[in-house]
Amino acid sequence: MADARTAPTTMAWPTLRDVLEARRRLHEHLLATALHPAPGLSALVGAEVLVKHENHLPTGSFKVRGGVNLLSQLDPATRGRGVLAASTGNHGQSVAFAAQRFGAPATIFVPEDANPVKVAAIRQMGATVVAAGADFDDARVACEAQAAATGQRYIHSGDEPLLIAGVATHTLELLEQDPAVEVIVVPIGGGSGAAGACLAAKAIDRRIAVIGVQSAAAPAAHRSWLQGTLVEAPMETFAEGLATRTAFALPQGMLRAHLDDFVLVSDDAIRAAMVAMLEHARTLCEAAGAAPLAAALQLRDRLRGRRVALICSGGNVSPGQLRTILDAAG
Repeated sequence: MADARTAPTTMAWPTLRDVLEARRRLHEHLLATALHPAPGLSALVGAEVLVKHENHLPTGSFKVRGGVNLLSQLDPATRGRGVLAASTGNHGQSVAFAAQRFGAPATIFVPEDANPVKVAAIRQMGATVVAAGADFDDARVACEAQAAATGQRYIHSGDEPLLIAGVATHTLELLEQDPAVEVIVVPIGGGSGAAGACLAAKAIDRRIAVIGVQSAAAPAAHRSWLQGTLVEAPMETFAEGLATRTAFALPQGMLRAHLDDFVLVSDDAIRAAMVAMLEHARTLCEAAGAAPLAAALQLRDRLRGRRVALICSGGNVSPGQLRTILDAAG
């Protein structure tokens, strides 16, 4: 199994047609998520802020869109052998949810200290959980080794056109709900969500700006985007949804072609944004889901007066994480 850094760059990019077909497939499994104005956040940012509530999906994360789209198209023999994925939690939940829907055994490799809320949810959806290594990339390597040994379908968290087409439906919905949106801010870990946002937004109106955000404590995707090649970087963030040590070929290619800007924010800024989402938008979100607000606050001068949509990518924060963040905020 190829390492993520050597994944083929010739992989076909998904198209808007793929996104429209994905929406049709998802219709019977997932409801559209709400796009709500957030006056309190608007006052903080100095722009007209709306929140796309991907945290309200059944798994609490946008990634389930991609899992359902991909699993729905596997042939019966492949489903019967079972599917594998490596995840810090949300991708694993996506695959587990979809595998349960389509009758496929699923095994999810997670880091040894993975978010317990996410791990419990994966098990509740019938998947087998294997704890492997200290971080996502350790779990990914172990998962790839099992896929090479067994021939089971490995579902990569980034280099999967069907995943990206599926998650791109969040931006398709967003722009149908409010065609006046001028800027979309989306978190980036592996990059599938941001690649999907670029795909849908730029196909609909190239004037819409898509801005990605990543933790400065795990900047692999950001550095890869700047340098135009896949690189590794230290991974020390508490935000597991943004925590990757390597970048992925397919989303990086799409981001380099279409992402308007890519900013880094501190973990402290993400923690403050989690609290602000609670206080001003009545929204419980995990760290990755709060990162777009942290970026919008950092970019106040550029966003002032514009209509800005923040993609709240997930709400899977554990009680322990939330307690620590709220205690630190006083």
